[in-house]
Amino acid sequence: MIDFDALQAANAPLNAFLDWDRGAAFGDGPLAGVTVGVKANIMTSGLPWTGGMALYRDRIAARDAETVARLRGAGAAIIGSTNMEEGALGAKTDNPWFGPTHNPHAFGQHRIGFTAGGSSGGSAAAVAAGLCDIALGTDTMGSIRIPAAYCGVYGFKPAHAAVSQDGLEMTLPSMDTIGPIARDLDMLERAARTMSDFGEGECAAVVTLIDGAGVEAHADVARLFADACRLADAAPTLALPHPLPRVRFAGFIAASRWLAGHLADADPALISPFLTKLLSYGPRRSADELAADAAVLADTRAALLAGLGDDGMLILPTAPQPAFAHADDAPANQADYTCIANVAGLPALSIPAGWSADGLPIGIQLIGRAGHEAGLFALARRLDTLLDAYRPPAIFGY
Repeated sequence: MIDFDALQAANAPLNAFLDWDRGAAFGDGPLAGVTVGVKANIMTSGLPWTGGMALYRDRIAARDAETVARLRGAGAAIIGSTNMEEGALGAKTDNPWFGPTHNPHAFGQHRIGFTAGGSSGGSAAAVAAGLCDIALGTDTMGSIRIPAAYCGVYGFKPAHAAVSQDGLEMTLPSMDTIGPIARDLDMLERAARTMSDFGEGECAAVVTLIDGAGVEAHADVARLFADACRLADAAPTLALPHPLPRVRFAGFIAASRWLAGHLADADPALISPFLTKLLSYGPRRSADELAADAAVLADTRAALLAGLGDDGMLILPTAPQPAFAHADDAPANQADYTCIANVAGLPALSIPAGWSADGLPIGIQLIGRAGHEAGLFALARRLDTLLDAYRPPAIFGY
């Protein structure tokens, strides 16, 4: 029996869940007894399908997205929808229509008002606080992995072609990817195997970038990343043709252009000033600038695939910094490390790596080849055991 009154009370200070399905029940199958939250831009039958937008506040999903249907068919109880950035374009989950989601680790230290990351912040916060076992998020340039890192949990972005995007309110169809967040790798893999194609290939050499590729990382992130590289025997041998901030900006422009076109006929009063500003960047880009952006993305994809070979794996920080206060400006570089997996359509996994000096989680990510998901999870398990970095938020005793 699911105690929705208790869940609602625990959720109240976090605002991770927005809507509940109080009729949710467990079925039969390998995920019987598992509870699932679903990001509000993924169709879940009978629940609001808002995409985090006032524009769709009253839209109710008539059916489950394929990913949701697979989890439900495996016996999981789909208990509600989670908060997110407006239009899934942003980095805080400080939603102007549905309110901010607060980081459970900061909240557990009596620091109120810290971001859970974006755009899947509600999903990561819900999992971290023990409100559900699994939550689905979406990842355009890091929106599963960054919130997972900020909230000290595990997040997986499948290969783009390995998972259905059916029932997803899109931000950028060429890179949007639905994936799971969980509190341990076993649960994460169970979800991934249920909802996506999961290859059994192994991984060989673990590499990292020859230099920081233009990203300035927080000192605690750099320290923990160096530890992870040592434990993974990672060699700095992969070079990319463009600095990571340039790659991230090219991806952002593509998302801004696509979403601006998608929302072109929307009532401007139903789009926040912040999202309106983000949507303005793409359409202003000249033809020559757009050609340069496309070349950056193509070059990066080709170099990453060549650098990984048939069965290599890349290790990087997940985000260049730990979580920050909602009152602070979001760092522009949050998706610098994560964007390349989306550009190349590759599977990527974030795990907890350790803690900042002031007690906030920090993550590392692994990026592998499609068809080698088992190898990706195998290395993640080895590192997870060696790092021993996961712990629940202080005041959520599950």
